[in-house]
Amino acid sequence: MKLIKAYIRHRKIKDVYNALTNEGYCCMTFVECEGTGIYTDSEKEHISDKYEFAEAYKVIKLEILISDEQTEKIVELIRKNGRTGYHGDGMILVSPVDEAYKIRTDEKGVQVI
Repeated sequence: MKLIKAYIRHRKIKDVYNALTNEGYCCMTFVECEGTGIYTDSEKEHISDKYEFAEAYKVIKLEILISDEQTEKIVELIRKNGRTGYHGDGMILVSPVDEAYKIRTDEKGVQVI
């Protein structure tokens, strides 16, 4: 199994979500956060609402647990639908997952996905 964490521009998350759900991937988590980096698109950089010492940009962290075989397809869907072509488009991280458990049923392994 793999855990994909993708940091995506706030305005592109709907496109990424629609692409994933249209391909049958239903289960994912979104977390709103702020990131720093180089942003050269037409959107104005701004001082963070929470951290006045930093220039920050709102991003969404998407997390999705998948089987090893689905990795390339998911990464490509996120890249294609999350891209604007400007600095600050985000990043995708793929990590191995040794085990997964479903709390309600005590199932474990790939079947919890």
